[in-house]
Amino acid sequence: MPIDWEPLIRAAEEARSRSYSPYSRYAVGAALQLEDGSIQAAANVENSIPALSICAERNAVSKAVNAGLRHPVALAVATESSPPARPCGLCRQTLAEFADDLPIVMVNPAGEREETTLAELFPAPFRLAPR
Repeated sequence: MPIDWEPLIRAAEEARSRSYSPYSRYAVGAALQLEDGSIQAAANVENSIPALSICAERNAVSKAVNAGLRHPVALAVATESSPPARPCGLCRQTLAEFADDLPIVMVNPAGEREETTLAELFPAPFRLAPR
């Protein structure tokens, strides 16, 4: 089934506007579409101790899990980077915990857009046991 990217992109961009990123000044928004069609969106939240910061993508996954949803079907990520930034390694591993593959779109305010998949970005995630 084709992904309707526009609602996901809008949600990721709106989430990005709520980023708490006073240290890096690098705002990120992510929107995760789940198996029930709902969208969980979140922004990155930084901390003066960098290891305590959390990425937008992982925040969106946490929101989904806390809503009882564990099967993402698509992800949109909004940054200001050109080209649009991809999810980091921590986010890729977190996404791989809940999906074997996932369509992903990365966008920026200049209108640049890149589509890929989790499997392309992260072909060999760590797994405790085969699925």
